[in-house]
Amino acid sequence: MSKIQNNNSPYNKRQLQQQPLFNINNKIRALEVRLVGENINPGVYSTRTALQIAEEQGLDLIEISSNGDTPICRVADYNKFLYEKKKKEKDLKAKSKIVEVKEIRFTTETDEHDFNFKTKHTENFLKDGNKVRAIVLFKGRFINLQERGQLMLLKLAEKVAEIGLMEDMPKMEGRKMMAIFSPKGNKKTTQK
Repeated sequence: MSKIQNNNSPYNKRQLQQQPLFNINNKIRALEVRLVGENINPGVYSTRTALQIAEEQGLDLIEISSNGDTPICRVADYNKFLYEKKKKEKDLKAKSKIVEVKEIRFTTETDEHDFNFKTKHTENFLKDGNKVRAIVLFKGRFINLQERGQLMLLKLAEKVAEIGLMEDMPKMEGRKMMAIFSPKGNKKTTQK
């Protein structure tokens, strides 16, 4: 039994490989283009002239940006252009630090030893550049001891004051009181 291949399928690997990410050479439909690249006088050229310039150098005409009246095109080797673009994107991704929000939980009955243990974890998370969400859980009748929970979070803020800052005063949400701590002097980051 032979398999029937559907050439119109979007999952056909050959079609995916043949579709360029940018319009190149004869795929550029504009009448005039703004030309940039090495060994070229930048300016506005007719598409036919720009194609001739690229052909003389043995390179491709690549449409970089189609915004505006005249699209911007570069004369370069298409494969090398794609390689450099992917490399730049990879470098930017590596340089950006993703901030995670770690969570530390307390109850109103947390003793001193557990509090100190969790404080050390909070300090380590802040040193790593992560935010920390500290939560005090109120179970059963302990919901009446909200002052104790607030004091516990303020005490935590005092202990980690050198490393991190409390963003807002502790807030009640249902049966939880929470406060968020962020590291001091953190650089531009994206939150996860």
